[in-house]
Amino acid sequence: MKKLKHLWEHRERYFLELIEGRRHRRRDQFVLGFLFVASRFYRMAVQFRLWLYDKRFFRNHAIGCQVVSIGNLTCGGTGKTPVVEVFAKSLSKQGRKVAILSRGYRSKEQRSFWQKLQGKFSSRKREVMPPRVVSDGQDLLLQSDAAGDEPYMLASNLTDVAVLVDKDRVNAGLYAIDEYATDTLILDDGFQYLGLKAHVNIVLVDSTSPFGNHHVLPRGLLREPIKNIRRADYVFLTKSDGGNHLRHLKTFIRRHNRRAEIIECCHKPLYLERVFMRGTQRPLGDLKNCHVAAISAIAKPESFEAFLEDFGAQIVHTARYADHHRYSEQQILDFVKEAKAAGAEMIVTTEKDAVRIPRLLREDIQFYFLRVEIDILSGQENFDQCIKRICFI
Repeated sequence: MKKLKHLWEHRERYFLELIEGRRHRRRDQFVLGFLFVASRFYRMAVQFRLWLYDKRFFRNHAIGCQVVSIGNLTCGGTGKTPVVEVFAKSLSKQGRKVAILSRGYRSKEQRSFWQKLQGKFSSRKREVMPPRVVSDGQDLLLQSDAAGDEPYMLASNLTDVAVLVDKDRVNAGLYAIDEYATDTLILDDGFQYLGLKAHVNIVLVDSTSPFGNHHVLPRGLLREPIKNIRRADYVFLTKSDGGNHLRHLKTFIRRHNRRAEIIECCHKPLYLERVFMRGTQRPLGDLKNCHVAAISAIAKPESFEAFLEDFGAQIVHTARYADHHRYSEQQILDFVKEAKAAGAEMIVTTEKDAVRIPRLLREDIQFYFLRVEIDILSGQENFDQCIKRICFI
């Protein structure tokens, strides 16, 4: 299993380097040609699926409460989880009973392969499995491996908000309404989930790398063509620096969507928190001139490492793994050993990574994660209007 996991991550890195133009061998050019042809077929399949929903051949369900979809056009790297968190908090403050529905990417399945296969071909009526409840709004009920990184992180940071995991969001939504009297559902990573009718569609665009190379999968990182941003009611430009250069990106978005409100935001670091001793915090000023070892398994580790350097940290050792990589105890022990040899005074990771790091019996170097939240730079009025629109539709 470990070898298979390692092979999968190696292949993932290879294709990312290929897509980003960092491989130039003749064989790589042949593979790129194949990926381009495959992306044409994928694009047609995506558009055909949208057409089927548009013409009502496929049905999208309305289940009797407000549904807010927050997602992206690209695969990963837009900083979606903090945006979901700020929406959940804002709506909860307005008196809404909120539940977050996630598919739990790379979380453990409750049923084995054979159980799922038996269910598909059984002559008996298929039993509908309840969703996995990560949090009921009061208590954490699952660990990160069963819940998935983002759902566990959201459940850890939110109170009075239920977090549920199920690939069938309709099933999860109905469960949330019945069990928790939910009146507002947030679809985490829901822009491509068309089976549940969304009242408000929010799309996140990474302002530092908006649409990759503009190709859909597998030649690029787009899940669907850029023109489909026309379905969005609000567009959040994440990782913004507030500069005037973003006007070109806004103009480009306006060509495809003239009605959506555009809101600029950035990820604002708040403090450092101990990975194995939650609640123990240090100010970001402690990073100044500190020798730091950084470890991460996210789509864009460069932005995380840049945060540390912006606060004066001297990064003496780094380790980068494939997005959503689940660390083994030996990997962390090896990294700690390497960090000590490099003269690191502390180890820093991301909040998303912190939930995947196995607890160490002995902590030779203190392990921290960087806690961030969303800071709206422009369009605060549009954000407030969005919250009001959801609350009073």
